[in-house]
Amino acid sequence: MSQEPIPPAPTPATEATAQVTAGRFRRVLGVPSLVLFGLVYMVPLTVFTTYGIVTQLTGGRVASAYIITLVVMIFTARSYARMSVAYPFAGSAYAYTQQSFGGAVGFLAGWALLLDYLFLPMINYLVLGLYMGASFPGIPSWLWVVGAIAIVTVLNIVGIVSIARANFVIIFVQVVFIALFLAFAFAAAAGNGVDPLAPFAGDGTVDGLAPLFSGAAILCLSFLGFDSVSTLSEEAKDPTRTVPRAIMIATISAGLLFILLAYAAQVGFPSNDFASVDTASIDVVTAVGGQLLASLFVAGYVAGCLGSALTSQASVSRILFAMGRDGVLPRAVFGRLNKRYGTPVVAILIVSAVSLLALVFDLTLLSEMISFGALIAFSAVNLSVIKHYFIDRGERAGILLLRNLILPLIGFGLTMWLWTSLSGRTFIVGLSWLALGVVILAIVTRGFRRPTPKLDLKE
Repeated sequence: MSQEPIPPAPTPATEATAQVTAGRFRRVLGVPSLVLFGLVYMVPLTVFTTYGIVTQLTGGRVASAYIITLVVMIFTARSYARMSVAYPFAGSAYAYTQQSFGGAVGFLAGWALLLDYLFLPMINYLVLGLYMGASFPGIPSWLWVVGAIAIVTVLNIVGIVSIARANFVIIFVQVVFIALFLAFAFAAAAGNGVDPLAPFAGDGTVDGLAPLFSGAAILCLSFLGFDSVSTLSEEAKDPTRTVPRAIMIATISAGLLFILLAYAAQVGFPSNDFASVDTASIDVVTAVGGQLLASLFVAGYVAGCLGSALTSQASVSRILFAMGRDGVLPRAVFGRLNKRYGTPVVAILIVSAVSLLALVFDLTLLSEMISFGALIAFSAVNLSVIKHYFIDRGERAGILLLRNLILPLIGFGLTMWLWTSLSGRTFIVGLSWLALGVVILAIVTRGFRRPTPKLDLKE
């Protein structure tokens, strides 16, 4: 029977130092900071990112689609929490799958995960440009995008503590807007006599369950925050305790908030007729609260986009670092931490360069591609729980059968079910990305003649 890896206990000296030595991150994050990181990553206002798209797709049943997605995510978040105890290291689904199924499968899971992590900063920059361009038509949208990338890159290079501090400000701005929006939306619904069940019954333009499942699949991108918490395991205090708790708290609290906001938006503005489907939320907010609330919304939403870009870039740079440290990506490029800042500077700069594609991609494709990669990674983590705990460790008696086989198996089935609800275009692009991963794996292993490098848990 295999043994649980035990991370080396940090000494007072290593916790107190302001620099990273021997390629190690500093352990500075507790449960509140980790939960906040996850919530900022998900963006409480992320409901409005794809609100127009999913409203039209589901026939006004966004709240119902979010309920489906939350149920799926709870099962998967639980699997992430379980695996973060077994392997409290940077790398997330990549590290968990690699240790459970071997280097090749782990690499492909990490490669799929990179798809949503690389695209998530991009979608934040894209929607930031759209909303700022709509608010200030005299300034080109691309200028907002490039400026945001520059700010986020600098903050990420400086280090994780600067991000944690910025998160408090970002969340505060969004909380103020959310409180005002809920008050205005429910007041508008009461004044107009809106049916309180309308967000669940729909507006009659689209019927059936299939569109609802397709909407739920797209909404998976809203939950890419509990996953990001696991990438900070090497920067968390007591990671086997704090990271699992933070994952579950962030997932459930964010999901309930998403459902509430989607419900309020649809009772406050019971229509799917938008000036632009990409910026539909401006129509909703203006209708329920006027121009002043719309201005506050743009401010809060842009702050949320910057916060999500900050945290998502931090996460993907750490996954690239983990893969570079292992040698499945060039170690000299990705597998090093900057001695001054203790951050993977080269990986951060590469992510920033890739994010410039936000200037040419469209919102629908980005949303679906993020969900495509995420759902593959989620499926792999659910299976990793079964492989690690049920098969390898033999923990099968009594309640362990439920914890280590049945629950993760349900999570796997639900994520695969949502995955098959994505569009055909998404599968073409996503499977092409996976094929590229196979090519890279073949190069690294010299035509599969050498074993795939694996994470050294002694580091």
